[in-house]
Amino acid sequence: MTTTVNSVLRVAPASPAEAAAHFRASLAFHTDVSDVAAALAAGGDPGFVLVDSRSAEAWDQGHVPGAVHLPTALVPERAAELLDPSVPVVTYCWGPGCDGAARAALALAERGYRVKEMLGGFEYWVREGFESETRRGRERRAPDPLTAPVDADDCGC
Repeated sequence: MTTTVNSVLRVAPASPAEAAAHFRASLAFHTDVSDVAAALAAGGDPGFVLVDSRSAEAWDQGHVPGAVHLPTALVPERAAELLDPSVPVVTYCWGPGCDGAARAALALAERGYRVKEMLGGFEYWVREGFESETRRGRERRAPDPLTAPVDADDCGC
């Protein structure tokens, strides 16, 4: 009897130890919008600085309150004046379809900063219903039920 292997299992899953090492390493490089929002909302020093790596036009359109604006292209010349190398950095850009946060994180890491990327970027910040700041002031949109639970404080992750 011939057994057909579907495309999901054509390459076998990693061993539990390999999977644990992979996901542990992934969490050292990434964080998500909800965790950043919770850390910032807790008050006091969150232990990191949030960096928006997008253009000035994107920043003006909306950004996370309290974020530092440092476009990726300006990291080499401005990082030292804006960031303390002893404080971890979390970068973000537009969203999942944008690699600006990863490029900014790379540029910062190459200059000695400890850095993580905020998965989902500004798009998911807004979609999850967190407050943003624009040239018009602060705004908050209703959470998108496909990205954030409507009747709960967090995703339960």
